[in-house]
Amino acid sequence: MSIDDVFAFVDQRTDELVKRLGDAIAIPRHAVRDASLRPHVLRMADFLVGHLQRLGFTSIDSRTPSPGTQLLQGQNVPLPPVILATYGTDANKPTVLVYGHYDVQPALKEDGWKYEPFTMHFEKESGRIYGRGSTDDKAPILSWLWVVETYQAIGKDLPVNIKVCFEGMEESGSEGLDDIIIHEADKYFKDVDCVYWLGTQKPCLTYGLRGVSYFMLEISGPAKDLHSGVFGGTVHEPMTDLVQIMSKLVTPSGKILIPGIYDDVAEVTSAEESLYQNLDFSLSDIHNATESQTTIHASVRDTLMHRWRFPSLSLHGIEGAFYSPGAKTVIPAKVTGKFSIRSVPNQTPERISQLVEKYVTAEFAKLGSKNSMKIECPQGGKSWVADVDNWNFVAAKKAIERVFKKTPDLTREGGSIPVTLTFQEALKKSVLLLPMGRSDDGAHSTNEKIDLFNYIEGIKLLAAYLEEVAVVAK
Repeated sequence: MSIDDVFAFVDQRTDELVKRLGDAIAIPRHAVRDASLRPHVLRMADFLVGHLQRLGFTSIDSRTPSPGTQLLQGQNVPLPPVILATYGTDANKPTVLVYGHYDVQPALKEDGWKYEPFTMHFEKESGRIYGRGSTDDKAPILSWLWVVETYQAIGKDLPVNIKVCFEGMEESGSEGLDDIIIHEADKYFKDVDCVYWLGTQKPCLTYGLRGVSYFMLEISGPAKDLHSGVFGGTVHEPMTDLVQIMSKLVTPSGKILIPGIYDDVAEVTSAEESLYQNLDFSLSDIHNATESQTTIHASVRDTLMHRWRFPSLSLHGIEGAFYSPGAKTVIPAKVTGKFSIRSVPNQTPERISQLVEKYVTAEFAKLGSKNSMKIECPQGGKSWVADVDNWNFVAAKKAIERVFKKTPDLTREGGSIPVTLTFQEALKKSVLLLPMGRSDDGAHSTNEKIDLFNYIEGIKLLAAYLEEVAVVAK
């Protein structure tokens, strides 16, 4: 049996694999902010454990991360389990650790989705599979299981041992996972692998991610909401204070206004500069993904550098303010502004929090307001950069060339998976992000999708990668 037999079997099962992805999409499992949906996240964990058991994985451990529960919307709800499992224990084979997450971002049809977000819709004419989590991270996490199943079905020996680490809190800070990784560093974990893409035409290998620090800026004053006709002009309004402060965080051109925020940013080296040459990427890729021509920078190099290796600050929303259709003349008693900073080497979440708190506190004092202000950072994760010359990248490069007949670009990404750095530092092993989706998939956005081509060819890529890992020079 050869890898071509693996590819052929995957092609034969396309319809079945699409249906199975639909089964997973149908489980609404966002852990982010809705306590009532936490049971669905737990159901998704059971869904994965069921497949692991069916495929013969051993030492399956659904481990509840510390502290066990989370206060969400005034309720103590259980944290989703971290799922650990093993397939194969052959000492003569390398062991690959597969990381993925089974939680997703919230989604509602009224947010602007073409279809119900938790009902898969396959557009055969476009080849697109729509559904929340289709690309982040349902198709990727399931594809690893389909690879094992394929090898079993055709009677081909899997060339490596596999360990999995699937979590259900990635979209809300991976609470408790770092402790498990560190505790199991010398007991369970070996190597790490997860999934992504950059351009819409050419595959890539991602060697870097930005970190993220998420902030909640709360302004409160009156004990209750007030009528603007009665109290407008007579009290300090929390919304006015909040808008004033948030307007001083970042300029329309993307420059962060917090003093000292750029001091720790690593300088661009000549070696790094060379990696930006001849990438299969154009500004039209971003224009198509955003369905607009609102890019700040005029060149591909500057655009990618500000997406990959310079920090950014984004304003996300205001909790407590009136946002429904129509007019309502209310003065909110308390509002919470939400913003985040995407960080880069050599910035740290601790230093960023210090700078933000100092600046926001000073700006609020300048207002002379009698309202109260509170700033907190409930989520902070470091950036990550890998060695592109490592054997793991060599194996992945060969696998991509085998499946896609193209040499991949070496890229960084603007998004964040803070646990990536934890794996790298705690295990002292090579961490690799393998591609499956595309940059226009709309992860976290409305109408999230994965192309059928990427889903099926991505399964083949994972298989090819395991074959290359088994033979590459370490």
